[in-house]
Amino acid sequence: MTNRQTDLAGTSDRPFNNLLRRLNAADYALIAPHLVPVDGRANDLFYNPGDDVQTVHFPCGPSLVAYMVPNEDGRDVETILVGREGAVGGIVSQGFLPAYTRITVKFGGPFVRLPISKLDAAKLKSISVRNIFARYADCLLAQIFQSTACNAIHSIEQRAAKWIISAMERTDGDGVVPLTHEQLSTLLGVGRSYTSRVIQGFKAEGVLETRRGAIMVRDPDRLRQRACRCNDAVKDHFEEVLRGVYPKEDNPVN
Repeated sequence: MTNRQTDLAGTSDRPFNNLLRRLNAADYALIAPHLVPVDGRANDLFYNPGDDVQTVHFPCGPSLVAYMVPNEDGRDVETILVGREGAVGGIVSQGFLPAYTRITVKFGGPFVRLPISKLDAAKLKSISVRNIFARYADCLLAQIFQSTACNAIHSIEQRAAKWIISAMERTDGDGVVPLTHEQLSTLLGVGRSYTSRVIQGFKAEGVLETRRGAIMVRDPDRLRQRACRCNDAVKDHFEEVLRGVYPKEDNPVN
């Protein structure tokens, strides 16, 4: 059994969220009665900038959440995606916590919600709960740092491939990513025409195909060759800090 499977063994009765499955049985019992399952739809809004963050949302399965930073020209630029490896909202802070970014559902699916007051109470009772969420906050910060560097030094093509791979790793593994040209343009922070040229190039090379509302990856290996290595850097940090939490296509959690 791999380290990742060992870390998450015996947790199949929990929500399909790797961070929740990383908690030991006693720690999970502290929050389990307060977890509320909900269905999230694409573009559902969790928080606007300035909102009082009172609830933690845990994406489950293929669900994805995007952090979006509003700009003075009216556009929102997406910074990072969070899937079943993590959570959004009030991870480490206590008391009043205004949201800095807009947080929306990128890909719909199951979530579980937890009042921040219940998470804070669990942290007071268990140092290991505090440790897990502090470590996750470190991983989340690493994603933000890597995204900043990626936007500064890598080409649109490299970043497009990176985002598609990042989304693909969190879906059901069939290579179909529910990502539109418009959504990919927002992730990249560029106009749709730039994104369309990149996608057309990938299609001409047989790397992917498109259909209404989705991208179908035909050659994952070639797509990875065209991507920057930012995803790999983030994965490596997750494995160092929270082994077994970041999704892997070749070793899914059941």
